[in-house]
Amino acid sequence: MDFNVKKLASEAGVFFTRAVQFTEEKLGQAERTELDAHFENLLARADSTKNWTEKIFHQTEVLLQPNPSARVEEFLYEKLDRKVPSRVTNAELLGQYMTEAANEFGPGAPYGQTLIKVGETQKHLGAAERDFIHSSSINFLTPLRNFLEGDWKTISKERRILQNRRLDLDACKARLKKAKAAEAKAAAEHDLRVAQTEFDRQAEVTRLLLEGISSTHVNHLRCLHEFAEAQATYFAQCYQYMVELQKQLGRSTSTFVGNTGPASPPLSTSPPPATLPVLQSVSPNPGEVSLNPVEVTPPASGTRKARVLYDYEAADSTELSLSADELITVYSLPGMDPDWLVGERGNKKGKVPVTYLELLS
Repeated sequence: MDFNVKKLASEAGVFFTRAVQFTEEKLGQAERTELDAHFENLLARADSTKNWTEKIFHQTEVLLQPNPSARVEEFLYEKLDRKVPSRVTNAELLGQYMTEAANEFGPGAPYGQTLIKVGETQKHLGAAERDFIHSSSINFLTPLRNFLEGDWKTISKERRILQNRRLDLDACKARLKKAKAAEAKAAAEHDLRVAQTEFDRQAEVTRLLLEGISSTHVNHLRCLHEFAEAQATYFAQCYQYMVELQKQLGRSTSTFVGNTGPASPPLSTSPPPATLPVLQSVSPNPGEVSLNPVEVTPPASGTRKARVLYDYEAADSTELSLSADELITVYSLPGMDPDWLVGERGNKKGKVPVTYLELLS
């Protein structure tokens, strides 16, 4: 018991002495051993690596899991060394709700059919998102976490030891300067040689660890490539799912155009331009029958050239298929939905959606 008390008292004394010495150095009242410029650069590079790795790590966590409560739950599971439970993504949950709604409204009805198609796509999007999150967590987040919780803790520990060795060295230098008697000076010189040896040895250990930051950068570079590849795969899958959904919705457009009023144009694979010029059409007369554009002669004036923005597959014989970047002639007819125009390409003509065009002057 007495031994432990003496040990604690000794450690407290050392801590107090070093605190006083450190304060005097900050105030310029004591000399300190300076590290060379290369060593200082290694320290600064290591600190910068740690700080930016922390920021990138935490922001990637937010990207992969925006819900703070879910992130805390996953953190607790990891600390308890338990498997994180599988969580349904928001897109999968939306797809489930759409499917259930379709079953209640009637899966054979146009609305029910569309709910099923969109809902299935949402489930595919959710599954792709889950795969992306899983891949990124293993190949990107885990290496960053291993550096912060492993290598960086080791570097920090050795830096603290080096700091203590430097304080011991400077304390020995100060004692040597104050020593007057030959015996005291000899003892101070011996202590100084021992402190210098321990400082040099610890400085070499710390330097080797700091130079290892270059290997850390190489490892994180590889992980960054894998993260970008996983993200590209995820977005490519999402794009393909949405293109397929657009085709399905385009084929089903004719099932409700005549029953529910003007139909909205099908989904676009890319957002339409913010300032898309729209060709005004003549307001339809009440009760007027919709005209088949293939059978109508274009007006003498009012035709315009248009550049096609996106590929479009005709849903039926009254529509005209489009290829991105081609030029066609367009015009409006009385009674047409303002979201559609008549398009001509050579001897072919048919309805085309305005949102797929850039009207040229």
